[in-house]
Amino acid sequence: MRASKRLWTVAVIAAFVFPLYAQEKPEIKQAPIKKISPASGQEMFKSYCATCHGTDARGDGPAAAALKTPPADLTMLTKKNNGQFPSLKVVSAIRGDTANPAHGTKEMPVWGPLFRSISGGHEGEVEQRVTNLTKYIETLQAK
Repeated sequence: MRASKRLWTVAVIAAFVFPLYAQEKPEIKQAPIKKISPASGQEMFKSYCATCHGTDARGDGPAAAALKTPPADLTMLTKKNNGQFPSLKVVSAIRGDTANPAHGTKEMPVWGPLFRSISGGHEGEVEQRVTNLTKYIETLQAK
């Protein structure tokens, strides 16, 4: 009787503990960048940013769980900057001009060079992409 009680206890513990260890962390699969029109910040955000930041830009995209550093809640940028949208910081982060630990790693690309590659090196188109993406992110700010 005692042995069967111990076996039962071990089985119950294993049933609860094993699934915790058996779950694998989601993996981000690298894919070639798609050429989305530079005219629509919203479409670029959906295609380039929402995977990590989420469609609502709160940092809860489907790939967020696979990242070592959680994606930023982009809706709080204005609140965190005394009511002013930090457009220059956003532009710098998108272009890869700043030392942002989340951007530029294997997990999060620096978009500037990627935008250059799909724009055929045309700096005007790259600027349009960065500007329209930044303006769209500004529209997402929490009130």
